[in-house]
Amino acid sequence: MQGGAALYTGTKGLLRSLPAVGALMEESWAEGFCKQLGRETVKTIIVQTLNGYRDEFIKGGAAVPPEKSLIILGIKEALSKRAESSLKRVVNATGVVIHTNLGRAPLAGEAVRAAAQAGEAYSALEYSPQEGARTERNSHVEWAVCALTGAEAALVVNNNAAAVLLALSALAAGREVAVSCGELVEIGGSFRIPEILAFSGAKLIIAGCTNSTVIEDYRRVITENTAVLLKVHPSNYRMEGFVKETSRKELAALARECGLVFMEDLGSGLLCGLNLSFANREHPVSGSIKDGCDIVTFSGDKLAGGPQAGVIAGSKNLIDKLKKHQLLRALRVDKMTLAALEATLRLYLRGEQSKIPVIKMMEESPELLLKKARLLRRVLKNAAREHGAAPEGFKISVVETRDASGGGSYPTECLPGFGVEIRPAAAGGEEALARSFRLAPVPVITAVHDGAVVLHVRAMTAGDEKYAAAAFATALKRL
Repeated sequence: MQGGAALYTGTKGLLRSLPAVGALMEESWAEGFCKQLGRETVKTIIVQTLNGYRDEFIKGGAAVPPEKSLIILGIKEALSKRAESSLKRVVNATGVVIHTNLGRAPLAGEAVRAAAQAGEAYSALEYSPQEGARTERNSHVEWAVCALTGAEAALVVNNNAAAVLLALSALAAGREVAVSCGELVEIGGSFRIPEILAFSGAKLIIAGCTNSTVIEDYRRVITENTAVLLKVHPSNYRMEGFVKETSRKELAALARECGLVFMEDLGSGLLCGLNLSFANREHPVSGSIKDGCDIVTFSGDKLAGGPQAGVIAGSKNLIDKLKKHQLLRALRVDKMTLAALEATLRLYLRGEQSKIPVIKMMEESPELLLKKARLLRRVLKNAAREHGAAPEGFKISVVETRDASGGGSYPTECLPGFGVEIRPAAAGGEEALARSFRLAPVPVITAVHDGAVVLHVRAMTAGDEKYAAAAFATALKRL
């Protein structure tokens, strides 16, 4: 508003300078948002935005009122943010396959279709058409987990943290759980073994030292009140040098000798062999069962490549205790998760795990990755020219990359790959370019290395190159 300082002075004057809500609701642009969000929602967002200006005026943060056009621009931005889903598709060009912030494992086509079918109609979630009676929802996947792992029984909850919590609550509440000092890990920002144990009602007993825990260390801490020997997957860290670790077979034997439960939190949940040189550094679920674990917990959406879930596999008598625990109802999964998980497990049973995106991406050959990188480079250059934005000032080249499996699996191992490097001529231009990629209609999440933006192709899915090309062309015009 021109001459705002002369027309409006003091806090009251500034407040009177704000446009009326009713007048804004009659604007033509507001009508479009009303169709997307509903009239009352649009009105609420307008009021909230104007209240932000009012608060600023009252606190003395502004001497003159902003232009009306700028106020309307702020309102439109707030409405636009709510007019489209924030849980949107993104292009994962980071090189991290199981990327927690980007939704972890993308689902196989069979799993997507199964979840959609379960969601769009009624389903036999807890009903048997053959018997005309109620059944357990867990039965849809239990048989498949048992077939793949060799376990007697299985149970599925909403994530692996819930699986660990339920198992400890049902089997060790009010009693002691012995854990190696070197396995008191924190996974992510909130899952910490000591806190989970405390929340379950169990008491933590530490065995051994940080880098060395032998079977006698466990034996020394066992008392009449001990219920569980717990082994924990180290997730996103590894110890090197002088390290001693008690084997699963030793722990299983000690647990049987003392009448205890041997439980392992296996974390990522490897269900098949991988065509990787370091694949044996991740222990498979079936191996833990074979080595004598009574209870094994793992994630459904990490190396297993399915939807978010926590799977508990083990002996039938212990799983039956978990099924009867009151906490289970708060942790159970919905029909779409069960449908997607069952479809994923069926792929393993048929030996078609290569259809699971996580497995396919991790096993992708260097030759195919190089081919993808060359295609992406060509598409990026062509799109820039077609949009009238010549890529001057940028060097675009295919480069070798160091990719990662992610999800707490193989934290010290890299997957040799390829990508496309976009190197701006201007110093510091890589950050602006990466931000422009992120702000595209379909955000492209890249890596930034040594003054350049790098698009790793390993986790990019079919069709992602067109989104990357469109984002690059827009970035060139903007920058």
